[in-house]
Amino acid sequence: MRAIWKGHIQFSLVTIPIEVYSAVEKKSEIKFKQLHNEDHGAVGYDKVCRSCNKKVPYGDIVKGYEYQPDQFVVLEKEDFDAIKLKSNRIIEIEAFVDINEVHPSRFEAVYFIGPNGDVALKTYSLFCQTLKNSGKAGVGRLILRDKEDVVLLTSHENGMVMYKLRYPHELRSISDIPDLGVAEPDEKQLKLAETLVESLTTTFEEIDFEDRYRDALMELVEQKVAGKEIIALPTAEDEKPVVDIMDALKASIENAKKVKKGA
Repeated sequence: MRAIWKGHIQFSLVTIPIEVYSAVEKKSEIKFKQLHNEDHGAVGYDKVCRSCNKKVPYGDIVKGYEYQPDQFVVLEKEDFDAIKLKSNRIIEIEAFVDINEVHPSRFEAVYFIGPNGDVALKTYSLFCQTLKNSGKAGVGRLILRDKEDVVLLTSHENGMVMYKLRYPHELRSISDIPDLGVAEPDEKQLKLAETLVESLTTTFEEIDFEDRYRDALMELVEQKVAGKEIIALPTAEDEKPVVDIMDALKASIENAKKVKKGA
């Protein structure tokens, strides 16, 4: 596994040399190439200027911020290099929080953190064990891919996991959803719904996270490679909806009981 970032964790006066690794396996993704439908030739991505309609070489492309409609301020590489923040090569722990206080909508990406060399292992292990014993997560900042991010560091087994967090201004407000309001639920329906939740409750580790779409897509690709006829399966939309919610809840509870009994 190759590190994507090297630096230090600064925990008060303690400095820990670390390396950051991507925790997501990209190789398992199914990727497609764009082809010409007539001869199946590969279609490339052409960088064409919308003003002069000419292809622009990579070296002639700059970054521009649109501060008004069609009005841009151009930033060169030197401008970005001039922004020297302390978090360039240091993740300074600013505070410790209970990870349960962080809403799931704030999580953006996940990474692994490892010690940078045998010399760092002792202080790295000390910090990991401190997080584990306290049940807390460390909050810090780092610059990754030209952007400063707030990160959350937690212990995991004998190592550390780092979550990149979204800033509050990056999230829309749920109150902006149209027609959102409060409808007083029927007490009997609520009781049945709670019973259904209870009957379907299990542990997170017992849930099967098989990627069914990926498996079906790969099966489709293999069938096409083999020259087989593709047969469409009926979708959920083909089923008739149950109109009465009480009947639906009762039937759902019975089905859940049968599944649990069978398991």
